[in-house]
Amino acid sequence: MQQVFGDKKAIAVFVIPALVLFILVGFIPIVQSFYYSMLDWNGIGKGKFVGLALYKDLFFTDTYDMQFLHSVWNTFYLAILSVGLQIPFAFLLALILARGIKGEKFYRTLFFIPVTISSAVIGLMFLSILNPNYGVLNAILAQIGLEGWKNDWLTNDKTALSSIMLPAVWQWVGYYMLLMYAAIKGISEEMFDAAKIDGASRWRATFSIVIPLITPIIKVCIVFAIIGSLKFFDLTFIMTNGTSAPATDVPSTLMYTTIFKRNMYGYGSAMAVFMVVECLVIYMGLQWLFRVRGEENGK
Repeated sequence: MQQVFGDKKAIAVFVIPALVLFILVGFIPIVQSFYYSMLDWNGIGKGKFVGLALYKDLFFTDTYDMQFLHSVWNTFYLAILSVGLQIPFAFLLALILARGIKGEKFYRTLFFIPVTISSAVIGLMFLSILNPNYGVLNAILAQIGLEGWKNDWLTNDKTALSSIMLPAVWQWVGYYMLLMYAAIKGISEEMFDAAKIDGASRWRATFSIVIPLITPIIKVCIVFAIIGSLKFFDLTFIMTNGTSAPATDVPSTLMYTTIFKRNMYGYGSAMAVFMVVECLVIYMGLQWLFRVRGEENGK
């Protein structure tokens, strides 16, 4: 095996097929999308080359009143909620389960089950909870005397986006919990025993041992949560029935509407290219931030 890993030709034989596949299904479509984004094209006839005019319209002119920048802000809001709610809650669950509570395996499986359920099913489940006419939430509010709190949760501008984010938090918190649970379980018990002998409380051990040692996993979870929010599509599309509205639009749903309902293929391609560049830039920014913070803490 060591001879294989030391042979550059052998490495190339293994790497080249995957590299070719990545170029075919990953890189070339992005280049094609960038080319289409410079065409005023409906996807069928011959497109008219307009350069970067569609990008200018997307960010400045907004001829078609799509409010694309507002949809970008919606994804940032989702990212803030993801990092602010999902990650701390998942860490708390992981911390509790990793301490070996009774029924540890059962609860670990229970919290992970939502990850295995289709987003379409989860969207329909939460529609039955949040629907203003037959939803469980409004019925409960009415039963406990909070009639005034009843709301059209998915169409009210103030609550629509947060209501759509709620099932996403519920669905993915188990995934982050499992990553952090595995990382905590990997910490040697001897370190906790030594901390206990030194008189450290559980919270002190958490902040001085657990968090520093699982920081790489927490960083991975933060990257997944933020990038996932920027690409958010399925639950938004299902819970709004594909209806475009500034309160709940995200770039991916706007892109779908623009291409498949308005037949503006070039315009939609510009949105797609922006999403690719946005994810890459933010990913590299996060990596740079984590590296700088790591170097500062290492001093």
